[in-house]
Amino acid sequence: MTQTIAFQGELGAYSHQACREARPEMEAMPCRTFEDAIEACRSGGAALAMLPVENSTYGRVADMHSLLPQSGLNIVDEAFVRVHINLLGLPGTQISDISQAKSHTVLLGQCRQFLTEHGIARLTGADTAGSAREVAELGDPATAALASELAGEIYGLDVLARHIEDQGNNTTRFLIMSREADMTRRGDHGMITTFIFQVRNIPAALYKAMGGFATNGVNMTKLESYMVGGSFTATQFYADIEGHPDDPAVKRALEELDYFTDMLEILGTYPRDPRRD
Repeated sequence: MTQTIAFQGELGAYSHQACREARPEMEAMPCRTFEDAIEACRSGGAALAMLPVENSTYGRVADMHSLLPQSGLNIVDEAFVRVHINLLGLPGTQISDISQAKSHTVLLGQCRQFLTEHGIARLTGADTAGSAREVAELGDPATAALASELAGEIYGLDVLARHIEDQGNNTTRFLIMSREADMTRRGDHGMITTFIFQVRNIPAALYKAMGGFATNGVNMTKLESYMVGGSFTATQFYADIEGHPDDPAVKRALEELDYFTDMLEILGTYPRDPRRD
């Protein structure tokens, strides 16, 4: 039986593209919300879940860092998707036929130059793939969608213009989640370990907690803070480091971190994607 991987959004979304690129052998399962995608994996309805965590242009995905620790799932891999935006229209139409384009407001903002040059008005849609589906259903040759080529393929739209985004390096990072942790060493480019922690209420606790990574030569690639439970005093931190918890240097750094924290939880250890570079 084909295994499934859950994602938030409609078929043709960039999260769907991430599923196809990272796990082409699996069947992609669209879900209405991030919580639904997490629950599909947690309940066994899907083997894995594909969750976006950050974008190179717009930063971290809202709410994801609070959802991950509560998900009951483990990070087993990461995936990077280059967000190429395309102008999709009804079969047989030309760019000159298009007077308005529909998409998520974020994508509309990323294609200002192209849309302005061609005199195309912007229509805000709920999401990218949904906009492509709606354009196909509407049947108006003057209305196009901004979405992935995958969305065009699924909803029978022609690609009228490829890669029309203003910035040429827009990339989204995804985490692949599983019910079971995988602590094995794998991949050819090293390992990444992701964890969350909350420092003790003592002076310079964060500074002292971070010292173990510096003195042991462990590279921390991400450190973000976020409030817990609406409190202005309880702050959790989300971190990515290079290495495996069993590496001697990483083990020493985590032991030192544990001394200065009230809570420390490893969310996953997984292969480092070379596209980080």
